[in-house]
Amino acid sequence: MAENFEHYISKNIKTYYRKRLFSPLLYLLLLLILSIIFPLPNLAFPKEIKEGTSLSKLYDKRTYFVDVTLHDLYFTGYKKDWLGINVGYFYYTMYKDDCIIVLLKPNTSQQGAPEIEELTIRAQILPNATSENLLLENLAEDLSWSSSGIKKTVSSIMLSEPDGCGPRAALLRYFVILSILYSLFTMITYGLYILRPEFSPPIRKLTPYGKPKRILVEAEEELLTLPQLATDDMFITEHYFIETSSYGVAVVPIQEIIWIYKYSTLHKLLWHHFSISYTLYITAGKRQYIKCPKNTKTDIDGIMDYLAEANHNILVGFSEENRKTVEEIQGDFIPLRKLLDFLSQRI
Repeated sequence: MAENFEHYISKNIKTYYRKRLFSPLLYLLLLLILSIIFPLPNLAFPKEIKEGTSLSKLYDKRTYFVDVTLHDLYFTGYKKDWLGINVGYFYYTMYKDDCIIVLLKPNTSQQGAPEIEELTIRAQILPNATSENLLLENLAEDLSWSSSGIKKTVSSIMLSEPDGCGPRAALLRYFVILSILYSLFTMITYGLYILRPEFSPPIRKLTPYGKPKRILVEAEEELLTLPQLATDDMFITEHYFIETSSYGVAVVPIQEIIWIYKYSTLHKLLWHHFSISYTLYITAGKRQYIKCPKNTKTDIDGIMDYLAEANHNILVGFSEENRKTVEEIQGDFIPLRKLLDFLSQRI
């Protein structure tokens, strides 16, 4: 037994966070796969291009989102609407020997200014769609050109500012960046908890009761030498209640426990009842709450009886009276009462 319980809490903390490492790793792998299919890196970090860079070559290389500086843009006289909303204004300009169509947001174009000398925008490189081809036909008619002639003159690639930095693109861009940062942060913190279990949340929650690392060492020593009561994932030592399940790890001094009760859950599928599981709820001082789910009635009853015997101040069982007593002990409504008193004095 001594060998099995050596650093038992720390080992379970490490195991718990090793399992949780799988989710952010899987998510990053999924993003990597999606990056092969979709230009997610380019979406998150648009490429800054210099004047003279071929837009067609960038498009062929799947570099769709760019930061680009344009000169001498001229309003075509046409705008783009979607569901009655003005999306932007169409301009044309010369870019590396090509005449290209540029769709600018209303604010950027000052609601269709006739000419813009210089402009730096974030845009998406797009092939001319049906609406842009219709624009070229109308523009050819305005200029007394042939439709085929203007299409040969104007590049088949266009720049769209609304598609490059509009709400949809910005939302997707921020989602990709933030999710990557969150996954990396999660992996780093989980790695820290694996290397140094005393920094993990279950142990840091012990700060109100003393030095967390000292409490961890003391609890492991007591569990190693002589556990008073043990189930599959719950243990009681001389001074501590310990839980080490697949749902998490918890350590709490017995003398800090205020209230314990159990809650039953009926598991069923349609009309067939499979089983009943029991959850142990523990409320400790300094607003610490522990939930031990999916245990048997026998195990929880044994734990509750032992805890009640070890600390006679513990309230046992769920009742409205116990709930109100715990609220008073914890001082849950003290801030609200102070606020109400203050407001009543002001009134």
